[in-house]
Amino acid sequence: MSAVDPRAWAAPRPSGIRRYVPILSWLPVYDRSFLRFDAIAGATVWGLLVPESIAYAGLAGLPPETGLYTLLATLAAYAIFGTSRHLVAGATSAAAVLIASGVAAVDPAGAAEYAAAGAAIVLFCGGLFLIAGFLRLGFVAQFLSLPVMAGFVFGLAIFVTVKQLPKLFGIEGGSGDTIRQFVHLLTHLGDTSGATLAVGAGALALLFGLERFAPKVPGGLIALVLGIVISGALDLSQHGVQIVGDVPRGLPSLGIPDIHRGDVVTLIAAAAGMLLVIFSESLGAAETFAAKHGYEIDPNQELIALGVANLGSGFMGGLAGGGSLSQSAVNEGAGARSEVSPIVAAVLVVVTVLFLTPLFKNLPEAVLAALIIFAVSHLWKISEFEGYFRVSRVEFWLGLATLTGVLVFDVLPGLLIGVVAMLLFFIYQASTPHVVPLGRIPAVAGAYGNLARHPDYEDVPGLLVLRLDAPLFYANSEGVGDRIKWLVGAADPLPRAVILDAGANESMDITSAVMLQGLITSLRAAGIDFALAEVRHLATGVAHRSRLFELLGENRVFDTVEEAVTTLEGPAGRAPRREDGAEQPVAAGAGE
Repeated sequence: MSAVDPRAWAAPRPSGIRRYVPILSWLPVYDRSFLRFDAIAGATVWGLLVPESIAYAGLAGLPPETGLYTLLATLAAYAIFGTSRHLVAGATSAAAVLIASGVAAVDPAGAAEYAAAGAAIVLFCGGLFLIAGFLRLGFVAQFLSLPVMAGFVFGLAIFVTVKQLPKLFGIEGGSGDTIRQFVHLLTHLGDTSGATLAVGAGALALLFGLERFAPKVPGGLIALVLGIVISGALDLSQHGVQIVGDVPRGLPSLGIPDIHRGDVVTLIAAAAGMLLVIFSESLGAAETFAAKHGYEIDPNQELIALGVANLGSGFMGGLAGGGSLSQSAVNEGAGARSEVSPIVAAVLVVVTVLFLTPLFKNLPEAVLAALIIFAVSHLWKISEFEGYFRVSRVEFWLGLATLTGVLVFDVLPGLLIGVVAMLLFFIYQASTPHVVPLGRIPAVAGAYGNLARHPDYEDVPGLLVLRLDAPLFYANSEGVGDRIKWLVGAADPLPRAVILDAGANESMDITSAVMLQGLITSLRAAGIDFALAEVRHLATGVAHRSRLFELLGENRVFDTVEEAVTTLEGPAGRAPRREDGAEQPVAAGAGE
């Protein structure tokens, strides 16, 4: 029997408070036989998230405990408010880098101001998530195409890798864009700390080796423990190896960060960019597992869940949180059946914060760098870009432009480049729709198809039948009118009438109606009739109120293309002759 139940696709949405707090729907009917699987998966996820979150805190420029505080909020909040059974919400490399980039834009004076600005970005991000969720703006993720997101993530992975390499070599990091930082690394390789490089390279070899030969073993946790043990036993800090140092024990205190009023706009802008990235990555991961296991994701509720998670993390002074495909894949692979799994992980994080943080004192920074490099190595989208190049060159170049923008200009400007380029491409496509001539499909009664693709289809003598392959609206109406006129002028012989299949239009705007009025007037002045077919209900309202149908004539509006062709190719559809022998266009409103 299939693991996917199609009935779930049409299942009614919960109502009332259960709509906004999904745990109230699934927890009362939780199958206790799942608990063993969820507990094992939760422990596995904890082993992955603890070292990664500590590493991502460093990536954001914040203390190690910041990553742990993030998990305290995000794991439980998403389990309560999210709609995915497998998604794990925690700190991500993208969110950490965006925090660092956003905070750098306000140039904080010290560590306290830096931490306050970081927490403020997370709070603003959570607030924006909640607003978007209650306004039901879940569709916004659709405006970030896969190639653009892949280019951003690929560029981000390179950016993060280059930024961590100095820690791996024990070299002081450079400044500027990714290329300058990499050049700085190459020119200072002579300053490499042998002990630091041995620790970092050893951790990397361990991580990649375990992934290759023992993929079910929590490599991050093993590297973390071994790094701490070896560092403490050999006293590596006395040999030039940088260590994490004291990590505070205990639960964080809640508070609102104190920031300069003039920094608010800059931090909100950074939070908005972070929202797009986090939501796109989270929703993509959630829908991947939902499709595999046959349940539905509510994008608007996902916005609310991520909003609550980030607000909680921000009040605790944590990082921004979101769903990660790799972390969620580990959760699913470990046997998770429900969101009880991250709840178990959250409980283990509480234990870690209360009792285990002193153990992290001797953790080498090079091990954290290795953990980050290993994590982002899975984001190098080389094979995906090869596929984009084969499928669509234009989208490939859009993704590459985003990647280049991240490397040359920085993370947020790179994302902005990708979004703007994608929107311009969308506007260009929408403003230049195809208008194609149609012909009868042989042996299929009443059917018409694209003559350019199928030369064997039959022309309709005396008529030019056209189809608009995209909705007609204000931005493309002028181009559509010019294209129709060109097709009429290029026809040999000139048609007696033009029929436009308007089936792609559910509605019509004023600009389009005015364009059609001008087109009708121009064609009739040239002795050529005009008719519309497949006019939708919503479009007829504007067409009547704008007096388009009054000019066109109700007898030139048809339900189907076949009806229009049958009427206009017969004697009833022929226009009367002028005195000079030419056909006179049918008068507006004339009866059949």
